[in-house]
Amino acid sequence: MLAERWNMLHPAEPPKKPYVRQILENEKGPFIAVSDYMKIVPDQIAKWVPGGLTTLGTDGFGRSDTRPRLRRFFEVDAECTVLATLHALAQRGEVDPSVVTQAIKDLNIDPEKRFPQILAF
Repeated sequence: MLAERWNMLHPAEPPKKPYVRQILENEKGPFIAVSDYMKIVPDQIAKWVPGGLTTLGTDGFGRSDTRPRLRRFFEVDAECTVLATLHALAQRGEVDPSVVTQAIKDLNIDPEKRFPQILAF
């Protein structure tokens, strides 16, 4: 935010880069953030992540169940993280969409499952 403010107040100067963009600009994406909490937490830096940021999270809904079942329910477990990564790669044209389709089957992910944040109420 400091770089953005500086850039706005110094329009004739070469723009400064936000810190997150500086540290990630030479990295190869995609970038995936996973949280057992609100997606909004990692989403706060999304606009500075080169190529965008895919976020997964529970959006703060708690359930008194096992951690693995909670993570599967809210689609933030390892399998769903792999799926999100493959989907991001497919959107970038780096893998064929059929790889994503096969991963859904191989990882036992139900593509017809209702959106978990709706079911949490």
